[in-house]
Amino acid sequence: MEQIINLHIEKLPEGVYLATSEDVPGLVAQGRTVNETVEIARDVAKKLLEARIERNDPPPLKTIGKSLDYPLIVGF
Repeated sequence: MEQIINLHIEKLPEGVYLATSEDVPGLVAQGRTVNETVEIARDVAKKLLEARIERNDPPPLKTIGKSLDYPLIVGF
């Protein structure tokens, strides 16, 4: 099942990106690029959500409907 998680991504002074999420407490991911950071965040979120489901404590996340807006990041 696919669900929507909002990420907050910021560029740190060191030049790396940091992702956190209010939707998934404990989610923290860091990468050299936005894409790498999102991929790491996806893996971390999946593990955190699986752990919550095992404890019978699923988070109230939005499911994907018939359409959604998605920010496409393009480097050039």
